Amino acid sequence: MESAREIDGYRKHWAARLGTAPFLPMSRAEMDALGWDSCDVIIVTGDAYVDHPSFGMAIIGRVLEAQGFRVGIIAQPDWHSAADFGALGRPNLFFGITAGNMDSMVNRYTSERRVRSDDAYTPGGLGGRRPDRSVIVYAQRAREAFRDVPIVIGGIEASLRRIAHFDYWSEKVRRSVLLDAKADLLVYGNGERQICEIAHRLAAGEPIADLTDLRGTAFARRATPAGWIEIDSTHLDAPGPLNAPLDPYAMERAPAAAAGCASPAAAEKVVRFVRGVKNADRGRSVIRMPAHEAVAADPVLYAHASRILHLESNPGNARALVQRHGDTDVWLNPPPLPLSTREMDWVYERAYARAPHPSYGDALIPAYKMIRFSVSIQRGCFGGCTFCSITEHEGRIIQSRSEDSVVREIEAVRDSVPGFTGVISDLGGPTANMYRLACKSRAIESACRRPSCVYPGVCPNLNTDHAPLIRLYRRARALPGIKKVLIASGVRYDLAIESPEYVKELAQHHTGGYLKIAPEALAEGPLSKMMKPGVAAYDRFKSLFERYSKEAGKQQYLIPYFIAAHPGTSDEDMLQLALWLKKNGFRADQVQAFLPGPMATATAMYHSGKNPLKRVTRTSEEVRIPRGLKVRRLHKAFLRYHDPHNWPLLREALRRMGRADLIGNGRQQLIPAYQPGSTGTPDEGRRGGARPFRTQHTGLPGTARARPRRP
Repeated sequence: MESAREIDGYRKHWAARLGTAPFLPMSRAEMDALGWDSCDVIIVTGDAYVDHPSFGMAIIGRVLEAQGFRVGIIAQPDWHSAADFGALGRPNLFFGITAGNMDSMVNRYTSERRVRSDDAYTPGGLGGRRPDRSVIVYAQRAREAFRDVPIVIGGIEASLRRIAHFDYWSEKVRRSVLLDAKADLLVYGNGERQICEIAHRLAAGEPIADLTDLRGTAFARRATPAGWIEIDSTHLDAPGPLNAPLDPYAMERAPAAAAGCASPAAAEKVVRFVRGVKNADRGRSVIRMPAHEAVAADPVLYAHASRILHLESNPGNARALVQRHGDTDVWLNPPPLPLSTREMDWVYERAYARAPHPSYGDALIPAYKMIRFSVSIQRGCFGGCTFCSITEHEGRIIQSRSEDSVVREIEAVRDSVPGFTGVISDLGGPTANMYRLACKSRAIESACRRPSCVYPGVCPNLNTDHAPLIRLYRRARALPGIKKVLIASGVRYDLAIESPEYVKELAQHHTGGYLKIAPEALAEGPLSKMMKPGVAAYDRFKSLFERYSKEAGKQQYLIPYFIAAHPGTSDEDMLQLALWLKKNGFRADQVQAFLPGPMATATAMYHSGKNPLKRVTRTSEEVRIPRGLKVRRLHKAFLRYHDPHNWPLLREALRRMGRADLIGNGRQQLIPAYQPGSTGTPDEGRRGGARPFRTQHTGLPGTARARPRRP
């Protein structure tokens, strides 16, 4: 893999002499107090400003500040006019626009498209403080405020909408957000490398239109420049049934002598695929994806485009991608190179105040409350779960901090965060136990195009040694003033069982009674479409966890999480899952239904009914899709089989499925035949009252000991 310029290796901008701000300013008064006459960069965000490394605006702001730039924050502005966007004046370099830590549509709407009444990233948890499709709206208002200022969009919303994407909330394929926002540049993935380069080059007087060579960016251009090798992938891997079986590798068109053949002018153009591009030429090769108009009209072609995007996601071998939108090309440079351990330490040890901006007073910001005593130790995930967008955003190469850096942050939490009681709430990241795990060979890692390192089984080239993570845990809990270190990030249990010593460490020292893990499903149908391990791995982990908990004299339990209505799931699959939940004494207070987020592989399945994990053709594998509100509610009802509100729906479904034998009051039956006097619709859309799975160990009678009613 090629090397990259270290992000702290730039000559600092002149404003570095002004020092570090206690908080990045949100008002002119704060700018005056800092001695600033203007900002070099203004970040507009849909979240409240929390100066903590778990919040994207804080990381990007502090990284730019460390480069010597003056950075202002406009948090949750009133988008109904451009007034708030001019509050800090005209930025010297650019506006940085982000929706916040979540996609604004995911943040505001449930999987049933109902408006949520709360927002964890807003003071007081109040909903409605950001617009739908925030990146587009904020970019438009910033342009109204200062027409000549470059606009750079980034964050999770821009990152996952960088090409034509299926939008679940409008049920259509939308254009790249780059064009809808009319932005000059889109930064995708973790943006520290890109944003530092952009700021320094703009400060040096380079026009933003010339910044076309940065990894991890997308921009608009009219045509492919001279000197590039264009690999045409605008068609399916095999011709459709309505097309003549033309040879896609033909150098010349076959003679059109047969009766009924179309004229040469009207015949479909034969595409010459450029195969076997030399390694020396990969850097100037670009793959032309199907155009926006084509994927919007043809769901199968959409699945094909999704497959291309995910195959070209390894920064070690990915090529540039280009997709036509009308008369404009959206050009995606290859993904950014991962940060080194030294760079990760540098990013996470900036001068964060580790608190919300003082302007919020005593207002509670729920997301901050959840993470204020936690420490991030890594980025990235090589699990490749198709419903998750972590890989599309952060990449599948794990970027880890050093032990020393993590320990210094724990000490900073201990010494400076108000209300700390000695308990670190989490040491983790996207996944709890991928710290320092990587391919055994850099050469293999750079050449690999697999979407997952652990599916269908753990790759033999993957180093699964958890010893560095165990050492970190032990060192963290030995620090003075630290009573306990909990692990709240999700544990990848199929990895954990590769290291029983890690499971022992986790069970005996880092679990507070309950540990959440995510089997997501039990049946092979949905599991194969999720790229998740089978139930045997869960059973093996459960056995180890219970054994080591018992050895330590602790009663501790696993809390499994499942997804309803995922592509590949049948009603029978959900029924079997409900029976398993009842048998094992689990009752879910809240459940998660599959939400087709932009750019996820499972979303391509949902939209197209095809499986882009394999070669996509007109006749390739069809995927069962639980589509429609009634089916999705039924699948959620199976997970909440114990809720009387769901019993009428479940009785109807069981009779339709020929399983009326499961209706009754016996131990082996799923739901009773009687109905309580009052039923209604459960609350939908509130996250504040969310609780984990309730089990026989948290207040329910033991299901194995309960005496059943007689039918």
